[in-house]
Amino acid sequence: MAESDRRVSQGEIVSYEPATGKELWRGKVGSVADAVDRARRAWPAWAAQPLATRIELCRRFANEVRKEFDKLAELIARETGKPLWEARTEVESVIAKVDISVTAYAERTGQKKLDSALQGTSAVRHKPHGVMAVLGPYNFPAHLPNGHIVPALIAGNVVIFKPSEKTPAVGELLMTCFNRAGISAAVAQFLPGGPDEGKELVGHPGVDGVLFTGSAQAGIAINKRLATNPGKMVALEMGGNNPLVVLDTPKINDAAVLIVQSAFTSAGQRCTAARRLIVKASMYDALIPEVKKLADRLIYGEPFADPSPFMGPVIDNNAADQLTESFLYFLSNGGKAIKHMIRPDDSLPFLSPAIIDTTAMAERPDVELFGPLLQVIKVDDFDAAIAEANKTRFGLSASLVGGTPQDYNRFWANVRAGVINWNRPTSGASSKAPFGGLGLSGNHRPSAYYAADYCAYPVASTEMDQPRASIGVGLRDG
Repeated sequence: MAESDRRVSQGEIVSYEPATGKELWRGKVGSVADAVDRARRAWPAWAAQPLATRIELCRRFANEVRKEFDKLAELIARETGKPLWEARTEVESVIAKVDISVTAYAERTGQKKLDSALQGTSAVRHKPHGVMAVLGPYNFPAHLPNGHIVPALIAGNVVIFKPSEKTPAVGELLMTCFNRAGISAAVAQFLPGGPDEGKELVGHPGVDGVLFTGSAQAGIAINKRLATNPGKMVALEMGGNNPLVVLDTPKINDAAVLIVQSAFTSAGQRCTAARRLIVKASMYDALIPEVKKLADRLIYGEPFADPSPFMGPVIDNNAADQLTESFLYFLSNGGKAIKHMIRPDDSLPFLSPAIIDTTAMAERPDVELFGPLLQVIKVDDFDAAIAEANKTRFGLSASLVGGTPQDYNRFWANVRAGVINWNRPTSGASSKAPFGGLGLSGNHRPSAYYAADYCAYPVASTEMDQPRASIGVGLRDG
């Protein structure tokens, strides 16, 4: 049975724990038509609330999450398989998002007035779009959709949140916290469902905006579906085939840590994870053994194990199957294994971190392999490294390790990505900065701090207290 069929069938949706395969949550698939109808009826009153009221209610939401901190962290760990320590950092990000969004709304969508004497006053204010559909991913099932939901609510939109069919339990608890804070279940709605419900939400004429985080394939489908509807706001946050370039540096151990953090945190299930390690030839023999040695030490296991694992399983057996098949594809097409991918139990999606040298491959597939699989590519010089880094249709994140400030300036100027770092991992972007990419990574609607930009639209006005006008030329004598 296909994974999607196993999860969504006969009007029910079922969630399973990746680490054990046990059923975690079961519920009925929601009605898109009913959800949109409720949202449209609720929107005028919510949009009419003073901004201060909407902000206060979102701050109460943060307090509700604080009350449920341990429960939500445990649920994230169980439903995604990520270690408990990492799930706790996700809950912290959910809480922090409220104050960040309040500041961003004031800065990005503040009111402006300019007096112009006889021409009256010029003003700029912002309006909410209306009903926003938020389609969430499974890898950060609370933090990433929350990054859309909170800014949308502050701006005066109402939200219908359809979580990934792989993580509905987290989505339900997240929306329960909004509702307990005093934001009604019509203003912040939880809609469980699968791909069919997602497609129906995207195309529904009562939905004014689609805020999506997920795969490039799904994002492209949304873009195509709405290509003839320019009036609908669409923000697409998709994946990446992200490069990490290493130039000359004496800090071999530190470079290895940055590489391992970039490639294998969250079992490689981050859209910003390093997929391609591009190494200058002069660094290869010193660096790669250190990376392998560190990767060999990584503990992978169930979320609540003691000692704590560095990473848990990937999301399900289908994902594990695809990743092992990809590793074998590389091996049979010119790749050289540095660290083999091991799957201890075929019935569960645990995978060891894997590293493979693909330098000799005639063609390297430009795809996002969403898991703990790192490709290594050896290059002769910096020019070749930049060219290799840009050899992708994606453009989310990139990082340079080593080199000089001048090298970084050149890297920043020439590498095509929305997040570009120096001597830092490719992952772990700050919520206080914009977050997004280009190409197959996004549609120039960056989220995080810039989410305010797609949650409200600017309205320009010229205003006078009384009508005053004259025509100076082109009139016959009266």
